[in-house]
Amino acid sequence: MKYNLNSRNTLLYLIVFVLFAACKQDNTSVSNNGEPLYLDASAKIEDRVNDLMARMTLEDKVAQMSQYVGLEHMRKAMKNLKADELDKNDAQGFYPGYSIQDIADMAAEGKIGSFLHVVTAEEANELQKLAQKSPLKIPLLIGIDAIHGNGLYNGATIYPSPITQAATWDDALLKEASKQTALEMRATGSHWAFTPNIDVLRDPRWGRTGETFGEDPYLVGKMGLATIQGLQSDDFESGTYLPNHVIACAKHLIGGGESLNGLNASPLDVSKRTLFEIFLPPYKEAVREGNLFSIMLSHNEVNGVPAHMDKFLMTDVMRDRWGFNGFYVSDWNDVSRIANWHHIAKDYKEASLLSVAAGLDMNMHGPKFADYVIQLVKEGKLPQERIDEACSKILEAKFRLGLFENPFVEVGKENEVVFNKTHQETSLKQAREAITLLKNNGILPLKGSNKSIFVTGPNANNETIMGDWVYEQPAENTTTVYEGIKALGEKNGFKVDYFNAGERSRKMKDSDIDKAATLAKQYDMTILVLGENSFRYDWPNKTTGENIDRATLELSGKQMALANKILANGKPVIVVYVSGSPIAEPELENQANAVIYAYEPGSFGGQAVAETIFGALNPGGKLPVTIPRSVGQLQMVYNHKPTMYIHKYNTEEKVPLHPFGFGLSYTTFKISEPRLSQETFSSINDTIQVSVDVTNTGEMAGDEIVQMYIRDNISSFTRPVKELKGYKRVHLEPGETTTVTLPITANCLAFYDADFNFVVEPGEFTVMTGDSSADKDLKKVTFEATETINLKE
Repeated sequence: MKYNLNSRNTLLYLIVFVLFAACKQDNTSVSNNGEPLYLDASAKIEDRVNDLMARMTLEDKVAQMSQYVGLEHMRKAMKNLKADELDKNDAQGFYPGYSIQDIADMAAEGKIGSFLHVVTAEEANELQKLAQKSPLKIPLLIGIDAIHGNGLYNGATIYPSPITQAATWDDALLKEASKQTALEMRATGSHWAFTPNIDVLRDPRWGRTGETFGEDPYLVGKMGLATIQGLQSDDFESGTYLPNHVIACAKHLIGGGESLNGLNASPLDVSKRTLFEIFLPPYKEAVREGNLFSIMLSHNEVNGVPAHMDKFLMTDVMRDRWGFNGFYVSDWNDVSRIANWHHIAKDYKEASLLSVAAGLDMNMHGPKFADYVIQLVKEGKLPQERIDEACSKILEAKFRLGLFENPFVEVGKENEVVFNKTHQETSLKQAREAITLLKNNGILPLKGSNKSIFVTGPNANNETIMGDWVYEQPAENTTTVYEGIKALGEKNGFKVDYFNAGERSRKMKDSDIDKAATLAKQYDMTILVLGENSFRYDWPNKTTGENIDRATLELSGKQMALANKILANGKPVIVVYVSGSPIAEPELENQANAVIYAYEPGSFGGQAVAETIFGALNPGGKLPVTIPRSVGQLQMVYNHKPTMYIHKYNTEEKVPLHPFGFGLSYTTFKISEPRLSQETFSSINDTIQVSVDVTNTGEMAGDEIVQMYIRDNISSFTRPVKELKGYKRVHLEPGETTTVTLPITANCLAFYDADFNFVVEPGEFTVMTGDSSADKDLKKVTFEATETINLKE
């Protein structure tokens, strides 16, 4: 066949033929319009990833594994920190030896795959424009700590903190809040939420208690799953593009909630059995049920192995056993800390080897890591396959999020999404459902008129209601506790006044405390708003939160001095706790007329508290943690082993101040004896339905939370005295009865045998149903498992 080289069609044919041959040789492809296949939105994601990977050099791939803080974040950090302060600072960062322009240039050269702490749409767009200058035009994945709303953004909807959300026992509501958070994130340029924190809390001294969903693996797992499904959507693994959703990031693998002495980043030293029974179940749930696509590793070591180089957990358990198919990201600077803190590696390069070889996919944050990984591959110490695995998962996330089609956001459009009316209503609903009434001698709800209320306390009239991971928000977007009480109180005929006795508990002045006590004498009652604060924007005055752990469960500063002087007046006192951390003050609660635990209720927390005080809201929240009487009772959890309390303390009771699952109401409920659909359990496909009738026997509509616990009565390894295995929140009008049915599956009964197979052993099980974990609040029935069942993992 002869070709006319002067023919235009022939030349085009030859060009296409050469391009096709080149593509065949290097495994790249072109789409029908002649563009690289990875830019074809109609192609399968897997094919797009493979095509792009074939075009990338080793350096390009390792760049995708490298994350940096945003340029504006760098600019502020350079003003606030010295270089020698960086190693111990987990909130701010910059890169000594690198200017802001240097980092911008690296983004334009395709040497950065991800940024974090990019707060505005404008900055996100500027960074994406830089990335579009790179040869392959790979968009950036932008992550942010949107823990309970996109709280680092000024004007965001601030939902109640996770411990508060757990107190609602309402998975569906949390899923909806998470969907809305994803919308607000995308509107401001972020694609990746560093949440949920599915650490199981076993030491409430830990400052990050407010970030968790509490002490129970089952509740933490269900709340974590709801968060993941809301952020990522239920269709995340379907191959569809999800421009209105974000990647979830479960953290921290693993065990921060029981680090020694309650200190963040301190060692975890527990048995393999405790890891599998207590700490790992929420991760198993997240991976198997939620299609979780990223996991952040923990600061701490686990049984002598820094989490960032723990191949057993990262690869053997999470990937190979349970099928985790996403990517791992380090926590802040923690790869380098394998050398600097843990002293296992001789330097950062060796630390990078240990971490990436074990399964790490992305480094948070900064330079050197990429250079070291490239060197390690070229030296034959890291396999190319490990880099390909890491890079491909990060690219897959970017394709799933639709970033190759549109990496930019429309500036100004965020005003239609952020803090919109629907999102506000969800935040308020969560705050309302979480309010937990711990004591009421009949004073609440407040009725009548022409009475006077005095409001004081460090958390009465500021943004402590927001919780950690929130920067200061516009005043018009926030209802403080005092503002809520004043507005609703005056509407109901009460006189309401406030005195600022000091908003920072450790800086309260004796003169202000004395003045508050004197003023309180002039009023019919006092509402004391006490607790802890996690002010991220006022770090020196934090009393709880990230890296601010507690040596006590008592109120910080001079709060008890204020409380005691006001109690001495002999007039009624209502205590409102605003705190992500549990407060153990038995004597205060003994003297107070009522105690409300509001946790960290978010933007509209003050309204929810006020509605509770004046009876517009009947509180229905339940504690997601056990509240001990003092630190001397720690560790105190409801799902303890049988021998935990064989003997007594010398100077302390052995029962908690408040049990897990506890919360009072303004009405009364009756929960019937549990009924079983069958009395034997014999196969992996069996399900026993447990039914109870719930009746509102009082005079006010309200919510009750039915809780189901199970005990394996005789087992080959010791099992907890009870374990939560089901719950449901129901709303009932006065006199109304409803039937609640909760399923028992093989998963509810199984535990790990001597070889760590997940099995159900034959024998008797006790089912307990009621409105808290306390024995006196539970009714029991038994059934028999007749066969050994192996739930293969």
